[in-house]
Amino acid sequence: MTTSLPVAFDLTIVPLTSERLDDLAALFGQGGDPKWCWCTYFRVRGRSFSNSTAVENRSLLGELADRGPAPGLIAYRDGRAVGWVSLGPREDYERLAYSKTLAPLDDRPVWSIVCFVVGRLERGHGVAGALLEAAIDHARANGATMLEAYPADTGGDRIPSATAYKGTLSMFERAGFT
Repeated sequence: MTTSLPVAFDLTIVPLTSERLDDLAALFGQGGDPKWCWCTYFRVRGRSFSNSTAVENRSLLGELADRGPAPGLIAYRDGRAVGWVSLGPREDYERLAYSKTLAPLDDRPVWSIVCFVVGRLERGHGVAGALLEAAIDHARANGATMLEAYPADTGGDRIPSATAYKGTLSMFERAGFT
């Protein structure tokens, strides 16, 4: 039997800037929803596959990267983007403001982590966990006092990546979330 050890220690994780959009495009180009969504789904109410394009969504994320704080973090290994986490002040996510299931619990200011993307060949090597730790630090550095997320409870089983994009409950619990 062989085991795969986490290799997250050789990652460099940095905030998204407009200069790094091409790197993110290479990661998102591996397929799935990120290729279209560009992590703007939660940022604009009513945005869907039918009423927006990848070009529009990329442009919006680029504008957000220019404004700051960075709308997310990119993980690099050997100069190549291998992971992404989308986070920011909850008010930056218009869809959350109108959600019945993800409605705010109170008026306290909070940051939200809404999405992870990990390259296909990088999954299972600790990239998402490293991104989560970096996201916590990034939120704190930008004044966040509370951080929320909406992870998937896998029940200990493997789940499709299309379901795991929010992160997993066990990953958040290991990072100290309750």
